[in-house]
Amino acid sequence: MKAQRLTAVAVLAFAFWLCGSGAPGSPLPQNKRSKSDADVNAIGHRRIVHDANLYSPEREKELGRALSQEVERSSKLLTDPIVTEYIGLIAQNVANNSDARIPITVRVIDSDVVNAFTLPGGYQYINRGLLLKLQGEAELASLLARGIAHTALRSATREATKVDLMQVATGVLVLPGSASSIPLGSSSAIPLTELKFRRQDELDADYFAVQYVYKAGYDPKCFTDFVQRIWSTSSGTANNVQKVFSAFPPLDERLAALQDEITKILPPREGAIVSTAEFDVFKERLPAQKSGPELKRPTEDMEPRDPKASVKPS
Repeated sequence: MKAQRLTAVAVLAFAFWLCGSGAPGSPLPQNKRSKSDADVNAIGHRRIVHDANLYSPEREKELGRALSQEVERSSKLLTDPIVTEYIGLIAQNVANNSDARIPITVRVIDSDVVNAFTLPGGYQYINRGLLLKLQGEAELASLLARGIAHTALRSATREATKVDLMQVATGVLVLPGSASSIPLGSSSAIPLTELKFRRQDELDADYFAVQYVYKAGYDPKCFTDFVQRIWSTSSGTANNVQKVFSAFPPLDERLAALQDEITKILPPREGAIVSTAEFDVFKERLPAQKSGPELKRPTEDMEPRDPKASVKPS
């Protein structure tokens, strides 16, 4: 069944659901940054992951391949070569200026829903509805950079490792279908400890992604514009409970952190790319696509199960 197959995607894929939003609350603790973390010249030659991960890189890639197959069996992908090749070129440019050590694969889902998510192993899926919201090539690079940052940070398997280690430390046995198996993207069902991890991961993705955008030649201000416009729009439909339990930090906190980073560690320069004629051609082709079956969000009618039932760490 499609819903059951996609449960694995919901549990271990580190999805960032753009219809979520940050909520007012106390500031989140920031990870300690190393000197190299703030050095854009060290991008690609630094270690940005410092905590434990029970999943080997090979197992993470294997998991990503399996999950991507499940997504593509349940979704209609765009196949327009102009759209796919253009996105692939931008993704490759950003990836070449990132800390990701595995190939990046990007697919476009033919859906009007404003959404995107990143699977383990470098697989990104972006809905056509989100691409239509972008206002320039630098914003497309920003969108791709956030997914690439999650890949470089190994966000999905690091979060799974933290949950596993907490269970061992507390002696709590988590059975399939219990709280720690709630799919990513859920709201009030997310345990507060996991919520803290996810929000910190999103801050980390912002932190490194804006550096990748800058290193790839784009205007980093477009990154903050993209974050502010997309998340501000999505926040209007969320109720108070969803806001409080959103996997994203408060929007004002994210924007303040990004602005501080841009000011302090990204040297000013001239000639940064905002958009191109190729982006205009790409954007014009998107509305012509016929909308196909939409990827169902993991919060809708999906029974959670133990992520370790799919792939065990090694």
